[in-house]
Amino acid sequence: MKQPLILALDIGTSSVRAALYNGQANAVPRAFAKIERMLAVTADGGAEIDADEAVTQVAAAIDALLEKTDAEITHVASCSFWHSLVGVDAKGKPTTKVFGWADTRSGKYTDALKKRFDENETHNRTGAHFHSSFWPAKLLWLRKDFPDVFSKTERWLSFSDYVALKLFGTATTSVSMASGTGIFDIRKCDWDAELLKFLKVKPANLPTIVANDSDTFTLNKKNAKRWPRLAGGKWFLPVADGATDNIGAGCVTNTQAALMVGTSGAMRVAYEGDPPDEIPEGLWCYRINRKMVVLGGALSDGGNLAQWMRDNLRLGRDADEVVRQRLGTPSTIKIAPFFNGERSTGYDESATGSIVGLTAAHDAYDIYRAAMEAVAYRFADILGRLETVFKIEQIIASGGALRESPVWTEIISNVLEREMTLSGARESSSRGAVLLALESLGRI
Repeated sequence: MKQPLILALDIGTSSVRAALYNGQANAVPRAFAKIERMLAVTADGGAEIDADEAVTQVAAAIDALLEKTDAEITHVASCSFWHSLVGVDAKGKPTTKVFGWADTRSGKYTDALKKRFDENETHNRTGAHFHSSFWPAKLLWLRKDFPDVFSKTERWLSFSDYVALKLFGTATTSVSMASGTGIFDIRKCDWDAELLKFLKVKPANLPTIVANDSDTFTLNKKNAKRWPRLAGGKWFLPVADGATDNIGAGCVTNTQAALMVGTSGAMRVAYEGDPPDEIPEGLWCYRINRKMVVLGGALSDGGNLAQWMRDNLRLGRDADEVVRQRLGTPSTIKIAPFFNGERSTGYDESATGSIVGLTAAHDAYDIYRAAMEAVAYRFADILGRLETVFKIEQIIASGGALRESPVWTEIISNVLEREMTLSGARESSSRGAVLLALESLGRI
């Protein structure tokens, strides 16, 4: 505890976590704080949170951590959820809620984007399909349906950019966060001019992209007064949590795939180099920084679907054990795992969940098992597409849903017909942010 430490922030949709790490990227025992939260789900497809309330939760996590330790903190590294959008006016005050990736209200405008642009060409340029997860559809929705809000918005930001604005007084973003917007040229590492022109958004209306991946910031006067122990600390801009999850799990070559099941799910390959010449249909490609790329697919249904099953089917604590005992018997129920919509690989805005093949001979545990298997087959689809680009030799699994459910890990391994290594890092996303920081500092 006497050595200088790094404070790591993991800003997720379901919680904000703060932890301390040493110079070897090892977590300091008992130096951890977690503030739980949920994005509000609305009947019309919204998934949102109040911007200032969300910043307060970030601050609360920092407060809680600082109360647990008097260690010297020299740097702050952070990661944040991808694909969010919030507008601010000329004074930096929010003009909208923070819209999360699961907000589908802009889905009706993806067809307009597909008619106006060659989606394959745009996908290969930005790394993103046209979908409500990304900024083009959201910005078009806001411009068409809420013109007053659109006109008074000075800047459009990711939530992590809004945090930077509040902490440092500057609306600046990392290449990583910008690349997850769907409005960023992943090869030029700059905002996509063609999409901006169509959406009637100028580069000045977006956050400034940091000049160097290693650039750091310091707290403004207000926050330096609140946290005097952090006043002299150097803060790295947030990197996307999906990218840092790969790094924290030790999955950083194009022969390794990280398979994560938390609230949602993802399978990603991270490597040093350029994006593929042709990004496979159904997959996305973003930046970790200017020298590293991450290619993969994301599922809207992951741990959230398993939890929905446990809650609504009133399954007992022994649900996973019951499923494990039945694995030797073929499952005859088929589930379309789109209860929370579809992202990879079809990006169908109208996709919904369904259960097929249910008979009176089945029970709730059979349905629960079928849901686990359905998610596993979605991962198999992603893996197949990844292997059109790279030969995957190792799969490293992470995420709370898999750590808490060995039987689900076994099911996925069986469907993929691959052995999987469960990552030893319980907080792989925050650890990955720390590793990137240590690399920027020249310590590793």
